[in-house]
Amino acid sequence: MYDLVADVTRMGEWSPETTSCRWVGEPGKVGSRFRGWNRRGFVRWMTTPVVATATPGEEFAFTTKLLGRDQTRWRYRFEPADGGGATDVTESFENVANPLPVRLFERVVWPNRRQDLIDGMRTTLERIKAVAER
Repeated sequence: MYDLVADVTRMGEWSPETTSCRWVGEPGKVGSRFRGWNRRGFVRWMTTPVVATATPGEEFAFTTKLLGRDQTRWRYRFEPADGGGATDVTESFENVANPLPVRLFERVVWPNRRQDLIDGMRTTLERIKAVAER
């Protein structure tokens, strides 16, 4: 399961917001960067996250940046599921910094942003599960 999630080039398959990703340089290690293209309605943007944690079978995490500063940390945790061979995956995010222009934009244009992210995580995990179970 870790390998599916840590292959960010597949994120466009399951995320309702990220349309595609590609590695910039060496993939999958702490400090590695990738580009992510995102779309929600009429809003489109690109990010260049940095891998923060890459521990196979345990955790894959990356941090998005805005204006050169850490903005949001995304984390995937992997734990053995009850009953054996399956794996439980938990996705979470935390805002490290949210600059004033972003807060104003979200307040005016995207007032339900936090709930959209939570709903998007559910969708992402459901799609990852479907791929893993094939």
